[in-house]
Amino acid sequence: MFDVHAVGELAGSQNAGSYTTAYLLVCVGFYPITVIALWPVFAKAGVAGWGALIPIVNTYVLVKIAGHHGALTVLYLIPIVNIIVGIVVALGCGRAFGKGGAFSIFLLWLFSPLGYLIIGYGPSKFVGDLGRQTMQTA
Repeated sequence: MFDVHAVGELAGSQNAGSYTTAYLLVCVGFYPITVIALWPVFAKAGVAGWGALIPIVNTYVLVKIAGHHGALTVLYLIPIVNIIVGIVVALGCGRAFGKGGAFSIFLLWLFSPLGYLIIGYGPSKFVGDLGRQTMQTA
């Protein structure tokens, strides 16, 4: 006759597939926004803007803009550690553009496309690694 449990299992597997598809579409939708946001940030930092197009390269460049060693990019692959590294890099990028900690946490880490759009297209200027201006001797 009609097996209710089989229909429930089938519906559950279809929902899982639709959630995966929706997640993939959201990620693909946000990627162009991220590229558009990062390109002028890289240009302000004196780095080639095309680096924003390549996913791992853009993370590497952000780590370098934040003033850290490029090998720190590998730590993004470790769960839980990547959250801490993301916050550290966001704070470094914020300082590199003269922004404070609250801006860095909320807009460069939590809502990163919006924060990088503000830095890239706003009046922010690149002041150097970790926000330290180099001293010029006379």
